[in-house]
Amino acid sequence: MILKYTAPLKGELSVPGDKSISHRSVMFGALSEGLTEVDNFLTGADCLSTISCFRQMGIDIVQEGTHVKIYGKGLHGLKAPGTILDAGNSGTTVRLMSGILAGQPFRSVITGDASIQKRPMKRIMTPLTMMHADISSIRQNGCAPLEIGGGNLQGIHYESPVASAQVKSCVLLAGLYAEGITKVTEPVISRNHSELMLRYFGADVRTEGTTASIVPNPRLIGQKVNVPGDISSAAYFIAAALLVPNSEVLLRNVGINPTRDGMLRVCKAMGADITFVNENRSGAEPCADILIRSSNLKGATIEGEIIPTLIDELPVIAVLGAFAQGTTVIRDAAELKVKESDRIAVMTENLSRIGCDVQATKDGMVIRGGKPLHGAVIDTKKDHRIAMSFAVAALACEGEMDIRDDDCVKISYPDFYKDLHALEQ
Repeated sequence: MILKYTAPLKGELSVPGDKSISHRSVMFGALSEGLTEVDNFLTGADCLSTISCFRQMGIDIVQEGTHVKIYGKGLHGLKAPGTILDAGNSGTTVRLMSGILAGQPFRSVITGDASIQKRPMKRIMTPLTMMHADISSIRQNGCAPLEIGGGNLQGIHYESPVASAQVKSCVLLAGLYAEGITKVTEPVISRNHSELMLRYFGADVRTEGTTASIVPNPRLIGQKVNVPGDISSAAYFIAAALLVPNSEVLLRNVGINPTRDGMLRVCKAMGADITFVNENRSGAEPCADILIRSSNLKGATIEGEIIPTLIDELPVIAVLGAFAQGTTVIRDAAELKVKESDRIAVMTENLSRIGCDVQATKDGMVIRGGKPLHGAVIDTKKDHRIAMSFAVAALACEGEMDIRDDDCVKISYPDFYKDLHALEQ
């Protein structure tokens, strides 16, 4: 894919449904009694992997574009899959499903693509084992494929060493099937979509500080879910509108959950002209229209408790830092090393290629922005967030950007390039 600056970005756009919420709507709908109807479902490959896994376990799911119907069979209605469950490239599917599978009265194996088979799973295997789950890494390397045997789970209070919504959600979902209350305490609070949606479906989920707890064996009832636009997808258009001179873009109905809005807070700290319009709620989730105007940005330091609220947006935030005046420092983000790629290494390498003064650190990077930047050949390592971040950079660079393996955006945003070009006036 060859991209370059053509014109200011103008107009309105509705970004695809939130990936995290789309995953959970299928999972919780499958475990509920009756029909769950989902609108604005994200049809990216990751979420389709979740649908496929539940179909293999006997759940009838009808998908018509972004409208999905899940005919739930209750908390104990899943059947043993006839084949290995394939999560594709979706870490959310593997980790959350493992919590559900740990409570089932059958054995199962779940795996994913080559990238997933390198991502760390000990972080969920440890608490599930503490709950008396029978879970093992088939290759004995702490990664997928995972073999899981349903067991008599015991509720625990797990002190998670990482702030991870996937770890927290996995343990809470296993807690649905455990004896006694299950609690998870994090170093800082991570995104809370699971807690909000489980409560919406009827579970007794409570939060105090950084501790979430769940009471076992609830009666979950199917619901209507209208998925707000994904802030992680909106992030690329927010960044593009900020960087391309004379741009003004309105993003419709985007989720602004405070456990996910770190990107917006960082942009404002960097001097961004961003306004919320029509704030409302979609089910349990807060959302709003977001108006973005091009801005002169300054560097910022991003660290500490805000990191879990923007972990997926850090690649495009690094791009903003490259164009901002002054120095941008990203710390406490070692989690970037175990995403679809080592995003610290990949971002540093590619930012250097376009002329940025950037230095990798053990848990982030230091970006000295404000230098003129130019197009280059970008090696995405088939990571969708790297590809989209450098598509944004292309619009503010001199010359052409050659983005290799650009079709990896289908993982989370199949129409990304189409929507980007639609805003060029």
